[in-house]
Amino acid sequence: MLTLTQAQAARIALAAQGFGRARPADPGTRQLVGVLDRLGVVQIDSVNVLTRSHYLPFFSRLGRYDSTLLDRLRDGSGVRGRARAGRRMVECWAHEASLVPLATWPLLGFRMRRPRTLAWREELRGQHPGLLDAVAEVVDEHGPLTAREVEVHLPHGAGRRSDPWGWNWSAVKTSLECLFETGEVTSAGRTSQFERLYAPTDRVLPPEVLRRAPGEPDAPGQHESVVELLAISLRAHGLGSARCLGDYFRVRGPRVLAGLETLEAQGRAERVQVRGWDRPVWLDPQARRPRRVEGAALLSPFDSLIWQRERVEQLWGFRYRLEIYVPAPQRVHGYYVLPFLLDERLVGRVDLKADREVGVLRARAVHWEPGTDVAHAAPRLVTELETMAGWLGLGRVDLPAG
Repeated sequence: MLTLTQAQAARIALAAQGFGRARPADPGTRQLVGVLDRLGVVQIDSVNVLTRSHYLPFFSRLGRYDSTLLDRLRDGSGVRGRARAGRRMVECWAHEASLVPLATWPLLGFRMRRPRTLAWREELRGQHPGLLDAVAEVVDEHGPLTAREVEVHLPHGAGRRSDPWGWNWSAVKTSLECLFETGEVTSAGRTSQFERLYAPTDRVLPPEVLRRAPGEPDAPGQHESVVELLAISLRAHGLGSARCLGDYFRVRGPRVLAGLETLEAQGRAERVQVRGWDRPVWLDPQARRPRRVEGAALLSPFDSLIWQRERVEQLWGFRYRLEIYVPAPQRVHGYYVLPFLLDERLVGRVDLKADREVGVLRARAVHWEPGTDVAHAAPRLVTELETMAGWLGLGRVDLPAG
């Protein structure tokens, strides 16, 4: 069995995620699609203190790019239109709410039909008779629509009381989310206010994808789906334990090991050892094994490189926790903290805010990891912050005193 050092494993992981390559001078659609295909899934989050999180993984790997190109890949030829032309990704529940390539959507069909999701649908039918069907009809007739727009098309007052699950959604929004989770409607994109636009699935997804939708004759079975999701995860990780490979698409339980055994039998996964790891590790046989990785990048708090916290600690000795929901006096590093990757190490973290009113990218705090050569790392960080400020249309960077 091949044995890798921790440093070798870290380089493989970084290369698999697209780091260590020279950034293109003028990244366009082809490069954006390449990043999505490499990562397999990009998480969405609504916090906008810097920029919407799904834009950041593309910036981290490509540098300055036109974010409207990414919107077009998500929304197709027109966010309010019915045409599918140009759409290369779709939003669904994957890791969390995420963007995935169109071909990945059917692989999540087994989750759309799991008993818990279907039970939720029946519970809604019982609590709000007729509402789920009425909401689906409105979307079919008038979509793409936001939840608020769907409410306007329903009979006055229908479904507007608070839902019983405590999310402060109207029953209409809850119904839309249920239909979205079961794949009966999908997302045609987002508005400028980041509201999801609900649309009939057959107006968003192309025929070759719809043929593999849940309930269709060509729909993949659960084991086939899990195997392919794990294959995507392994390509994006380069190598990983069953836990971190399953976590990529939130797949858990015995099906993960069963899927990895199938990948091994197919020659698409190789069991290896990593020194210091006390669990089995699988390697993508096609993974690059660079001798060194060079480059600098600021990582979204929701970047797939750092999703699995235990993996991050094992590979880089970097303990990272989100503090967005921590009361301000109790935060250690700040509100919206981006890890700073320099070559092969996570060397620091920066609490960032885009102050759009005055055109400033504010670094409210910078924390360096023990052992970091700050004299070498600090200028690289400043360069990356200046590049980010230009990409966000901000005039300057403000650094903390000292």
